[in-house]
Amino acid sequence: MAKKIAETPLMKQYFKIKGQHPDAILLFRVGDFYETFSEDAIVTSEILGITLTRRANGSASHVELAGFPHHALDTYLPKLVRAGKRVAICDQLEDPKTAKSIVKRGITELVTPGVVMSDNVLTNKENNYVASLYQVSKDLYGLSFLDISTGEFLAGEGDRSYIDKLLVDYAPKEILIERNQKSQLCLTFKISTYTYELEDWLFSYANNYQRVCRHFEVKNLKGFGIEEDKTVVIVSGAILNYLDLTNHTQLEHISSLRMLNEQSYVRLDRFTIRSLELLQANNPGGKSLLDIVDQTLSPMGGRLLRKWLLSPLKDLQEIEKRQCVVSYMLGSQDVRARLRMRFCEIGDLERLVAKTAVGRITPREMVQLGVSISIMKPVKDMLFSTDDKVCMSMAEEIDPLESLLEKITTTLVADAPIAVGRGKVIADGVNQELDDLRDLSHSGKKYLDNMLLKQQEATGIPSLKIGFNSVFGYYIEVRNTHKEKVPESWIRKQTLVSAERYITEELKLYEEKILGAEERIEILETQIFTQLIDLVKRYISQLQKDSSMIAKLDVLTSFSEVAALYQYNRPQLDNSFELYIEQGRHPVIERTLPSTDPYIPNDITLDNNKQQIVIITGPNMSGKSALLRQTALITLLAQVGSYVPAKSAHIGLVDSIFTRVGASDNISMGESTFMVEMQEAAGILNNITDRSLVLFDELGRGTSTYDGISIAWAIVEYLHNASCGKAKTLFATHYHELGDLADKLDRVYNYNVSAKEVDGKMLFLRTLIPGCAEHSFGIQVAKLAGMPRDITRRAEQILNFLEGDKSDKENAVSGAKLVGKQKKRGKQQEEAYQLSFFQLDDPLLEDIRRELLNLDINSLTPIEALNKLDAVQRLLRGH
Repeated sequence: MAKKIAETPLMKQYFKIKGQHPDAILLFRVGDFYETFSEDAIVTSEILGITLTRRANGSASHVELAGFPHHALDTYLPKLVRAGKRVAICDQLEDPKTAKSIVKRGITELVTPGVVMSDNVLTNKENNYVASLYQVSKDLYGLSFLDISTGEFLAGEGDRSYIDKLLVDYAPKEILIERNQKSQLCLTFKISTYTYELEDWLFSYANNYQRVCRHFEVKNLKGFGIEEDKTVVIVSGAILNYLDLTNHTQLEHISSLRMLNEQSYVRLDRFTIRSLELLQANNPGGKSLLDIVDQTLSPMGGRLLRKWLLSPLKDLQEIEKRQCVVSYMLGSQDVRARLRMRFCEIGDLERLVAKTAVGRITPREMVQLGVSISIMKPVKDMLFSTDDKVCMSMAEEIDPLESLLEKITTTLVADAPIAVGRGKVIADGVNQELDDLRDLSHSGKKYLDNMLLKQQEATGIPSLKIGFNSVFGYYIEVRNTHKEKVPESWIRKQTLVSAERYITEELKLYEEKILGAEERIEILETQIFTQLIDLVKRYISQLQKDSSMIAKLDVLTSFSEVAALYQYNRPQLDNSFELYIEQGRHPVIERTLPSTDPYIPNDITLDNNKQQIVIITGPNMSGKSALLRQTALITLLAQVGSYVPAKSAHIGLVDSIFTRVGASDNISMGESTFMVEMQEAAGILNNITDRSLVLFDELGRGTSTYDGISIAWAIVEYLHNASCGKAKTLFATHYHELGDLADKLDRVYNYNVSAKEVDGKMLFLRTLIPGCAEHSFGIQVAKLAGMPRDITRRAEQILNFLEGDKSDKENAVSGAKLVGKQKKRGKQQEEAYQLSFFQLDDPLLEDIRRELLNLDINSLTPIEALNKLDAVQRLLRGH
């Protein structure tokens, strides 16, 4: 079929160009449309929802066809890229009117999910990274990230857990993998992102060392600190090689390579990021921490805030610098308001600079770049006017670039269009020839009126008219009654029924001049605008520094704005091992509760030497999970440099925050809820240090009660006695038996979230008090949930039966003996319970028993469970 399709010259050209990037959808410019053919057309029509047609193509063959108008590219391109497709844009490289044969065409841009510059594809406050991943040895991997839209280039190396964290933190849209490693790496890191395979030579150390040196125009990589770091060189060079393959050659804005250092930031694994809902809520319609604390006004600030939340600092001095700025801005409302007003004006300076570097900036965006530069001086002056040393040091880093600003503002008109040729771009007075051509173009009617008047006087023909058409151009029309008065120098061009049309030498010269003026104007404006782009390119490095400083200021003023809005306070941080939070609140829950239901604050005290582990009991819905999460979020916000939702907080620096909160599974990988729970717990216990903060919520509930108690008991003992560090731990549980550990281990304490049953109804006080809760109130919570009354009554009967005699617990001498006795008694009670219900001589009950035993509890949804109970109840009532 391909041979038949290729018989036409157009399709021969198409397949030749398609062969350059066979794995990409080729948008082939034909006249005013971008067309796709064959398989590309089928895929494109499905993604875009456009019509798929067929076209005869000689020799009884046909080809599928789907296209859209070229001016709709910005509408359709994002949809293709978001669907995970690579898109090659093939444009006409010459004017079809002047082409002697088939129009010359070529690929002008290759867009991939990770390499994209289009504003319609990018998200304002999120980076768009392409990553390069490579395995060097059994547990050593290299990983680099590049956002071509901002020029940010990062690289690092580490073990599986660290690389996994980086993949979660930076969330690349595309991952480059060496072909032979793909299957193993995708399995190891559970990669679901779009991946692209590269040949092994593109990960060659020797080749990539030279490629990185060539890009940065250096002889060696000592200045980047990676001269001996082969892993980082391999993955960094692979990304640069990929840019070569995708025809991205203008890369002046990628001016540095920053190393990712695991030791600089608090460790947050993927489970912690998910359970704390830092960037994204786990439930539809919910809010994340980012949603609450993001008061940034610039896209750069928004992107930086996301990075800061995922990378809290461990350097006390750097944290205090951030706190100083937040403190000053909080106390100087006028300065903060004026700064934030400026941030609203700046636009996305970082991406505007990147577009300039690659030659993709439009005249309108260049005007916005000028506006962005114009705020630098007032921001710098405001910072210098403060009495804060950190603010003044930040001011010193800002360069107003006044000469560049003057050049931009004097060269461009304030309302420049989106492209040269779509309106006036260059201001008057910049180029004399351009001004003359504009005068000629704008004064054309007046010039022709003067010419007509002169010719009427010279010929004595009052009815002379000057006209224009696309075939003959400009002409003078004379009615037949006056044609004898026409001068001999005039040249007849057209004869009409009642008139003749002529041209003169003067009119011919004017026509050439006026018709060439518009074309010449566009050429001159293009030249001048290109020169301006080249000038701005010289300032890329400083513009990126200015952008970085504005982003940092935007985040810090955002922190002060949040503190003012929500009554946050400055935490005290030091290098101690203590953590004390007075009247702490959950930053998200307190903002989403109804105004009639205020959030109840609580105190938390943890330290390595006295109160290392706090076991928290209490009923469901009492606020145990919220208490755990708020402790982690307050600690995290403090080490990001923000104020915190608490009356006061004293936080000894932590180096890692680990959470095991909430139920989840990974059925597609054959991992049950309990397996995932144990994997996450193992990941925590294998990595704790003296400065870890550990949060466990309902650990062990994914298995039987007795197994769960045993595992939870052993984990608490391990955390208390571990030689690798005394991690500060909050352990929320329904296993009241764990309360006995406070009598056996000297750094374990019991607290409970108080609740009362008043007249058969639950009253949640949500206040943390010393001691272990006596009840879980599970049946009372079931009543609140609307469970049918017959079920809750029967549940109370069963509970009383199962609880039985508690004398064993009082006489137990160890946790292991306690669990063993309870398990034995529990089995006896279970058997007794089963005899009382199922061993009656009744066929109907036997059928119910069989059906219940065959239920797959793990896959049963709550609604399905209630429906089953309802069906059983109806059968029993009918029976």
